[in-house]
Amino acid sequence: MKNLFRGVYTALITPFTGTGAVDIGAFKRLVEYQISSGIDGLVPCGTTGESSTLTHDEHDRVIALTVQYAAGRVPVVAGTGSNSTVEAVQLSQHAEQSGADAVLLVNPYYVKPTQKGLYLHFKAVAEAVSIPCILYNIESRTAVNLENETLGKLMQECPNIAGVKEASGNLAQMQELIGLRPPGFSVLSGDDNMTVDLVEAGGDGVVSVAANLAPRRMREMVHRALEGDIGGARELEKGLEPLFKAAFVETNPIPIKAALAMKGWCLETFRLPMCPLSREEYYAVIRDAMAGLDIPEAERTKRREG
Repeated sequence: MKNLFRGVYTALITPFTGTGAVDIGAFKRLVEYQISSGIDGLVPCGTTGESSTLTHDEHDRVIALTVQYAAGRVPVVAGTGSNSTVEAVQLSQHAEQSGADAVLLVNPYYVKPTQKGLYLHFKAVAEAVSIPCILYNIESRTAVNLENETLGKLMQECPNIAGVKEASGNLAQMQELIGLRPPGFSVLSGDDNMTVDLVEAGGDGVVSVAANLAPRRMREMVHRALEGDIGGARELEKGLEPLFKAAFVETNPIPIKAALAMKGWCLETFRLPMCPLSREEYYAVIRDAMAGLDIPEAERTKRREG
């Protein structure tokens, strides 16, 4: 069975206007930029989309708009995870009703569930929807690691758990998982800088922060790796490394949003407790990282909208 989710899935930012509302015009332009650049899929309302500061109505609307703007051209994997199982179920069901192709479910954060708790949480959400579920393992954000034994049990018991976004930073854990997974189960990197390593080990691609800014470069790198041209992928990776580093000089999505703002794709606007870059020298780091990547600027007439 062919893996359902493969390639580069962009973890979309959520642009805001100067007054802090969701900037619908900027968001639509960003979606079009991604699709016209050949990206494989879109992931709204994840960590990069500042989902934790969106109201439930905004969260549901951003997902519905992504589905509308994508218009079936690429899959939409909606971020619907929560530290509350009931809330994750509600968000996931709404995403399914909106036409999302799959949901992305982060480990419940703050509560630090046991492995049994993780198992029961993900099982409950998966059983509440019929679309594929991709689990999101990121211990640095959630204080808990989804262990392969737990994930293996979920894969066996929940046929619509179709993949995992692995951001544990533990390549050995990912390699073990690749050896354990059933046919059709996708293993995606949650870290741009580990993508080629993961694909070389048998993984399927990445849910990417950097692709917000450089979708064509990310797509070329990942697809070369998927086609077996690891050497070519490594060359492209080398050129992208400054961007990978710059995107995390402070907490994601602060740097990537600053970079997009420099190119006119959005305003450098956040919702507290997220805020603009705290050190002026970081802007120079980001500008240097973008040099030579052929990143287009949004039309100036559109920059002033919203």
